Amino acid sequence: MIRARSLAIDGAFLLELERFEDERGFFMRPFAAEEFTALGLPPHFVHSNVSHTLRKDTLRGLHYQEAPHAEGKLITCLGGEVYDVLLDVREGSKTQGKWVAVTLSLTQSVALYAPPGVAHGFLTLTDNVTMHYQMTHGYVASSARGVRWNDPVFAIEWPTRAPLVSKRDADFSPHQGKGKAA
Repeated sequence: MIRARSLAIDGAFLLELERFEDERGFFMRPFAAEEFTALGLPPHFVHSNVSHTLRKDTLRGLHYQEAPHAEGKLITCLGGEVYDVLLDVREGSKTQGKWVAVTLSLTQSVALYAPPGVAHGFLTLTDNVTMHYQMTHGYVASSARGVRWNDPVFAIEWPTRAPLVSKRDADFSPHQGKGKAA
């Protein structure tokens, strides 16, 4: 059974996953179409990615796709631990400019749902982090966008001051708009 807890960004949820454990280990299901439908979440994902990050204090993001190719994301940490951030960059959203952060790890039995138009990024809190993302829309390079991780407009509170960031992510232009923690 999946339970959804609303986050301070409109349409974003922390998903609490039922976990079954015994002497062999554990089993959990981060997605079931019928449960997502009952929760009002999208029951279909068309694209899936896995990323593996070697070093602690590596930052990936903040990424999103703009309309008409905006994508919802189901985000699960399969190994290690991350500080995961969602930033609402949707024009006209009642939570535009707000951000939320949650810690994700395999041992917590949670997943994160980011609605279309919300930027996503994470900072690794351990070495050897593996993340899995399922998207409601396929990747369209011309719609891919990003927000610089340390953009002062949003003032995201990352638990490090000097992360390892790709050139692409470091070169995102400052974003226009108002930002605040949710």
